[in-house]
Amino acid sequence: MSNKRLQTLSGPSQRQLRVGELIRRTLSDVLNRAEIHDPELNAMSITVGEVSCSPDLKVATVYVMPLMGSVPVEAAIAALARNKAELRHRVASGLTLKYAPDLRFRPDETFDRLDETRRLFADPAVQRDIDAADDAE
Repeated sequence: MSNKRLQTLSGPSQRQLRVGELIRRTLSDVLNRAEIHDPELNAMSITVGEVSCSPDLKVATVYVMPLMGSVPVEAAIAALARNKAELRHRVASGLTLKYAPDLRFRPDETFDRLDETRRLFADPAVQRDIDAADDAE
C-alpha cells in the first residue's frame, strides 16, 4: 500500500504546526525590521497572529492584524498581497523546505472573538448562571 495517503486526523500535524510557527516568526521579523522595499508597507505596524499550513506545506495562510487599528485591515492585506513575492522569498530563505509556500493573507479575527466572549461573560443572565453553578458545587 502507498504510504502517501493524506491523513484524516482532527487537526494539523506536528510538522504543519512547526513550519507555521517558523513562517510566523520569519514574517514578524521581516515586517518588524522593515526589510521590504515598499514605504507604505513599512509604515504599517502589522501583527502576524497565526500561520496555518496545508498538509503538503505548499500553501500558508497568514492571519494578520494592524496594531491598534492604525490602518484598515483591508489596506494592510492589500499591501502584503502586493509584496507577496518578496515576502515569500524572505520566508524561503529562512526555511529549509523543498518548496517555498504560497502565502495567503487573511484578517485575524481572534481579537474580535475575544471581545465577544468578554461581552457574553459580562451579560447579567450569564453571570447569574455562573453564580448558580458555583452555588450548586
